[in-house]
Amino acid sequence: MSAPAASGTSPLPWLLLLLSVTTGLVDAISILGLGKVFTANMTGNIVFLGFAAVGTPGFLVVPAVTALASFLTGALIAGRLGRTLAGRPMRHWLLASALFETSLFWIAAVVAAGFDTDPNVGEQSRAFGIYAIIALTGFAMGFRNGTVRQLKVPDLTTTVLTLTLTGVAADSSLAGGANINLGRRLASVAAIFLGAAIGAVMVMQSGLVLPLVVVGALVLAGTAVCALHPVAAAPAAA
Repeated sequence: MSAPAASGTSPLPWLLLLLSVTTGLVDAISILGLGKVFTANMTGNIVFLGFAAVGTPGFLVVPAVTALASFLTGALIAGRLGRTLAGRPMRHWLLASALFETSLFWIAAVVAAGFDTDPNVGEQSRAFGIYAIIALTGFAMGFRNGTVRQLKVPDLTTTVLTLTLTGVAADSSLAGGANINLGRRLASVAAIFLGAAIGAVMVMQSGLVLPLVVVGALVLAGTAVCALHPVAAAPAAA
């Protein structure tokens, strides 16, 4: 499924920038609160698996595999949902996706509350809770990536910046280029930076519950506003 063309009046770029902010928040949650694992960026997990495979201290196989498996499952379901809702108004697809993603983050917040606020929780219960949060947030971010991929808005993947930064340099006037989508690319970088900074403050000062709740609320509120736009009434093409 692909979305209607993201013209200058389309709300999709703004929604994807907001989702980029939430990616920074999720990275802060996973790296600062869950250990050496990414639940939004799978490249990092492949690298961590390589480290763990040769016995590097501090790196474990199970967290990375949990994140990868849940991420792939989420992306698979997003692909299936996009094809199922092809031809219907795009707002139906966006709202269904947002509700699903938000529910995963808020369930993760409930899990986090079980050990975030109780200093006496056992190590086994805490470890189980951490793995559950890895799986839930990985699932949500895989679902997010599968959905955004089908929207096909240039230079706004919401999760990775390597190609975005490459484009900033390779398409710049210094390289003889025309600075294609420069503003959008820089805004994407700034959004993830902002989310990471805010997420780090939240995790360090209050634990995991607050940032997980905030991520879900931003996803749901931002998508709801986008769904009110006339563009979202158009049918999404398969």
